[in-house]
Amino acid sequence: MAVGVITGTGTYSLPGLTGGDPAPHSTPYGDALVTLARLGGAEVLHVSRHGPGHDRLSNQVNHRANIAALSELGADAVIGVTVCGAVDPSLDLGSLIVFDDLHFLANRLADGALCTLYDTPGDPRRGHWIYESPFSEELRAILLDAARAGPVDVRDGGCYGHVDGPRFNTRAEIRTLSLAGVTAVSQTAGPETVLCGEAELPYALLGYATDYANGVKEKPTPVEELIRLIGASTDVFAGVLAAAVPSAARAAPRQAGVMYRFEE
Repeated sequence: MAVGVITGTGTYSLPGLTGGDPAPHSTPYGDALVTLARLGGAEVLHVSRHGPGHDRLSNQVNHRANIAALSELGADAVIGVTVCGAVDPSLDLGSLIVFDDLHFLANRLADGALCTLYDTPGDPRRGHWIYESPFSEELRAILLDAARAGPVDVRDGGCYGHVDGPRFNTRAEIRTLSLAGVTAVSQTAGPETVLCGEAELPYALLGYATDYANGVKEKPTPVEELIRLIGASTDVFAGVLAAAVPSAARAAPRQAGVMYRFEE
């Protein structure tokens, strides 16, 4: 079983990967750069959202190409990791969250298009993704076990808030998200969650808090601390993934919910 791993800001190559280099894979939505390699003996398909050197800002990530490539190349499950801004003031910086809910009301890609793989009438794959939780419970459990074995605190559950970048959010915007129950925000994982659901790929998301969003604390997080924690996130994520990926490959986790297709 192959496991897709999607990394973001600060983690452009994944420590511990062996046997592969990034290579372009053509999809109907454009090219994706994917590394076919191994981690802890498991087959891994690694995508760096932003590319080497953070070439792509959040508004330039081609989510549809990334998820289509992982599906076409044989991923059986996908784990995403993201640095994020804490909206919940009780969340400690430098801690992890294994999310169990999603706030992504716009359901749109950065170019304004609806976030879906199926935008052509009559596409035989078209349908509705129906679920209670958008994340795979088996993958969540695997991430929690792997994270609890490490040196960093981890929270079981939390609402991931997808926000549009590349700017950060205002105090008023963060207050609104807080009222909706959002735990932490970043700018890329909303489309990944939805597209993996449509592609029937089990998906789970691991966050690492690098700053408090605007207005969450009386004093803002210094930019220097944000940058330091982004740098520290690479080793934290690598440690969790080194344990979680082989476990996921053995477990064959189920997708979240069901994809109801009219042709079926």
